[in-house]
Amino acid sequence: MAQPEPAGSARAPLSRERVLRQAMTIADERGLEALTMRSLATALDVRPMSLYHHVASKSAILDGVVDVVFGEMELPSPDGDWREELRRRTSSARLVLRRHSWAIALLESRATPGPATLRHHEAVLATLRSAGFSVEMTGHAYALLDAFLYGFAVQEAGLPFTGTETPPEVASSIAAQFDPGEYPHLVEYATQRVLQPGYDFGDEFEFGLDVVLDSLARLLPDDGAGPRR
Repeated sequence: MAQPEPAGSARAPLSRERVLRQAMTIADERGLEALTMRSLATALDVRPMSLYHHVASKSAILDGVVDVVFGEMELPSPDGDWREELRRRTSSARLVLRRHSWAIALLESRATPGPATLRHHEAVLATLRSAGFSVEMTGHAYALLDAFLYGFAVQEAGLPFTGTETPPEVASSIAAQFDPGEYPHLVEYATQRVLQPGYDFGDEFEFGLDVVLDSLARLLPDDGAGPRR
C-alpha cells in the first residue's frame, strides 16, 4: 500500500512531478482503481484542493502518468540498424510495462499526448522510415510491433505467479487438479517444457519478437527505393 511521504518531504513545495510520481506509486502498489484525488492527496499529506494547482483533473493525472511511462522506454535511433534499434525499444517497453502493468491498457487511450509520448512515436516512425518502409508499411509495422508488445505484456501480467512461486510449482499445482489421461498434450507440454530446469515464460518474448522482425524484414523493398540497414 502506498504510504504518505515522510514529513520532511511532505513539507517540500508540491510540484507536478511529485504529484505524478506519487500517482504512479499508488497505481504500482494498489492498482489504477485505487488512484483518486483523495488517495493521492492523502499519500502526499496535503489537502485534495492543493493538487489542482498542479493538475487540473484526474484525467490530467492519467495524461501525465502515461507520459512518464513512455519516458521510461528507450528510444530507437533512425541512424542505427533498424532491427536492433526496434528490438532494444520493444524489449525496453516490455520491461517498463512489467513495472507498471496498470499502464498497458492506458497507453493508447489518451487524446492529449505529452512530449515523451510524442518523442517515442516520432522515434519509432523515423526508424521504420529510415529502414526503407513506405508510409503505409510503416503504419502496418508499427501496429504489428505494438500488437505483439501489448499482447505479450497483458499475458505476462496475468500469469498466476505470486510471491516466490515458480512456473514449475504453479504448473504442478494445476496438473494435480485433473486426470492426466484426459489432457495428454497439456501433460506433454508441462513435463517437457514448463517443468524443465531454466524454463522462463519471458523467453517466449525474444522468440516472438524475432519472428515479427524477420517478417518485417522480408517486406522491405529490394529495388533501392529506400535505405536499408
